[in-house]
Amino acid sequence: MKLIGMLDSPYVRRVAVALECLGVPFEHEAISVFSTFEKFRSVNPVVKAPTLICDDGEVVMDSSLILQLVEATKTGGRSLWPPDPVDLQHAFRAASLALAACEKSVQMVYEVNLRPASARYAPWLARVRGQLLAAYAGLEREIGERGSIFAGVTHASIAAAVAWQFTQSELSKVVPADKHPLLVRLSQRMESLLAFRKYPPVGPGVQAAR
Repeated sequence: MKLIGMLDSPYVRRVAVALECLGVPFEHEAISVFSTFEKFRSVNPVVKAPTLICDDGEVVMDSSLILQLVEATKTGGRSLWPPDPVDLQHAFRAASLALAACEKSVQMVYEVNLRPASARYAPWLARVRGQLLAAYAGLEREIGERGSIFAGVTHASIAAAVAWQFTQSELSKVVPADKHPLLVRLSQRMESLLAFRKYPPVGPGVQAAR
């Protein structure tokens, strides 16, 4: 298998870290959807990161679907989701908040960096900002009330840590760290792990509009 995409994408990094934690061998090729668009399109005409090239050459997209496929076919039954149905629901809730935070962070970064200032739509930015803050407020509560879901290396803890790092690298003034102490501690713990250090969030980022 080959994972395509830059690690400064929280979705690409989420997959890389999770595959490493699952012990699933893969090759990573850092191709940017921006600076190397044509090269990415030659691999996947949709130009969506992350892209997974399966062993038979078929292309799969979306971080959650990629991880679901890998756990169903490559891990011998091992999963980073909890087996208990109630815990699974809580873990899905936590991961969904983290992925929502990712999505809204990316939307804000794209709006500010890719769209000229004269064309930015303030009501849209305000709406996305509110959604982003709500997602992180919910995630902070989940960590406080259901800490066991984030204990160890789980899909919930990986998604939360990857999302938090991305948001803090791009939007720290929008989402203050001092209002999210539990996320800060979770991020510090996860970022110290070998899998996170092996796949650091490096890449060209989203270049500002000229």
